[in-house]
Amino acid sequence: MGSDRQLAHLTIRGFKSIRELSDFELGSLNVFVGANGAGKSNLISFFRLLRALMEDNLSDYILKNGGVGDLLFNGRKTTAEMFFETHFGPRGYRFKITPGADEESFAVADEARYYAHGTSGWWKFGSSGNEKSMLVREVKSGTRDAEYSRPVYDAVCSWKIYHFHDTGDTAAMRHAEIVQDGEILRPDAANLAPFLLRMREEEAATYQEVLDVCRIVVPYLDDFLLKPKKYGAAEKVSLAWKTKGTDYPMQPYHFSDGSIRFICLAAALLQPTPPAAIIIDEPELGLHPEAIRLLGELLKDAAKRTQLIVATQSPLLLDQFAIEDIVVANRKDGQSVFERFDRKDFTAWLEDYSVGELWAKNVIRGGTGHE
Repeated sequence: MGSDRQLAHLTIRGFKSIRELSDFELGSLNVFVGANGAGKSNLISFFRLLRALMEDNLSDYILKNGGVGDLLFNGRKTTAEMFFETHFGPRGYRFKITPGADEESFAVADEARYYAHGTSGWWKFGSSGNEKSMLVREVKSGTRDAEYSRPVYDAVCSWKIYHFHDTGDTAAMRHAEIVQDGEILRPDAANLAPFLLRMREEEAATYQEVLDVCRIVVPYLDDFLLKPKKYGAAEKVSLAWKTKGTDYPMQPYHFSDGSIRFICLAAALLQPTPPAAIIIDEPELGLHPEAIRLLGELLKDAAKRTQLIVATQSPLLLDQFAIEDIVVANRKDGQSVFERFDRKDFTAWLEDYSVGELWAKNVIRGGTGHE
């Protein structure tokens, strides 16, 4: 994975429960853990916000999150604006969000891009005066200067924030989708069947790897039956499958919630051309302990090819990682703080306890404690 595509340093000020996170270093594998309300999900929300800005959908993001006042740390009376700064290898991007008179109005202000080489440093766009990004405008303009903004734009636009929590009967992943929608796995895996179909046709070795991993968790699975079917002018495919020892076609609703969720995770983490970053909130939900252990291996393997941002509360999942990969979220003085640990500080503890046990015992302070 190229370092210019990885988010290496991050600064956030005045966003949700994050009063100040300064020049925080991120690696290829970043596992965030903390009690409910500690701030893990708010950090994940930053990735959604920046992705929305790059897609010119920031207004929709802010409205869906309660309006600009709800995004400011402790509201308008405490915080006047939000500030964000990102560094991707030698490239960087920073901006502010300033609230307007009501919950729907705001402006993207003080934008600047950064290039570490030469004497360029920070180059300021200024303020657009509205909710649009001038960096995005520059990229879409196609002018010569667009090449300076495009690396950051492309990296952020490729981010995938997966959320496979909804696996019920009405979940899109359990229903047919058009075969043409197989290039990129959607955030909710709505196009899981066409994605696997394209993988089987174009990346047979990866498809076999996904199938083999899924067979460990779903031992009665023989193979997926990905057969396109005509629905009028549309051609769709669903996630039918067969069990070992029979050709009888099973339907997507025959998969348990945990089984289909693991299939989604395997497809996302083993995809041959991953995005610049994969962000997943609580991927362990509904999984059997053995599936969680296997998930940990998949996450570590994926981190060799892309950047992983994972939020979890599972001690068993934590056990699969080195303590250096873990970031603990806590609430202190009413704000979220994030801390990465050094192995030497826990050498004696790790002789007798696993990382997950240290978190459960609150030695790694991120458990169900009070401020």
